[in-house]
Amino acid sequence: MSGLVRKLDPRRIQWGSAWNTFTSRVLRTKPVESMLDSAVSGTSSHGTKLARVLSTVDLVSLGVGSCVGTGMYVVSGLVAKEMAGPGVIVSFIIAAVASILSGVCYAEFGVRVPKTTGSAYTYSYVTVGECVAFFIGWNLILEYLIGTAAGASALSSMADSLANHSISNFMISHIGTLNGLGKGEQSYPDLLALLIALLVTAIVALGVKNSVGFNNALNIINLIVWVFMMIAGLFFVNGENWDEGRFLPFGWSGVMQGAATCFYAFIGFDIIATTGEEAKSPNTSIPYAITASLITCLTAYVSVSYFNL
Repeated sequence: MSGLVRKLDPRRIQWGSAWNTFTSRVLRTKPVESMLDSAVSGTSSHGTKLARVLSTVDLVSLGVGSCVGTGMYVVSGLVAKEMAGPGVIVSFIIAAVASILSGVCYAEFGVRVPKTTGSAYTYSYVTVGECVAFFIGWNLILEYLIGTAAGASALSSMADSLANHSISNFMISHIGTLNGLGKGEQSYPDLLALLIALLVTAIVALGVKNSVGFNNALNIINLIVWVFMMIAGLFFVNGENWDEGRFLPFGWSGVMQGAATCFYAFIGFDIIATTGEEAKSPNTSIPYAITASLITCLTAYVSVSYFNL
């Protein structure tokens, strides 16, 4: 009799009902059919329609432009010097394999949930649930915030170096420094990086077609620099670096550590998955663009590393 009373305890029933309601809301998923119907009808969740103007070539250019950058100019030399030596080539190949496997997952989801925006946020919302999608969505925002800040800061630092540090000296003398960043470290408010971020934001706000055109122009500059680095590196190739003892000076542990760092150079291809609502043929364009952009980036990184050994 007492067991029956415990089973019928109103508090237990209330807590159980509340828990079921909570879990159902946290784990609820968005039906794929509703998203596809809204895409076909020309409206999205916010009542607007994005223009389908991006071809497969545009998506490949967008992916390459998002990946090629610090990996070719900074990461390859850093990993070769401190982690893997000439074995940086193997590090890039390992990182590329991991990136391609991740890209295949994005491509698969892109085919199953086409004509929609949101990338991993949408995919997780459809398959796993709202709670996981919530955290993934904010992680994506954090990723792009850090990536944009790092890129703007690197470009500002390069411009300051070309100007013989006159920009940083002007900022320090007229604005001041920021203390507390570490023992003996000082920095200054990088207003140039802020202006670069605002400029890129304005270009993106002009529309995807204009921003892709700007990205294509930057890719042409990257291509020219890529060819120049390979031609210049031909005069400095040292065949002795391919000997067993010198190719892996830090061993395979250094190669794997370098691969973890090189993986950062491939981050950015996921931006292709966010263009599902703006691509002309997302079912075919997104998988091809992700694969082609990763292979292009791998070729760029390995060739630059090879010709500079």
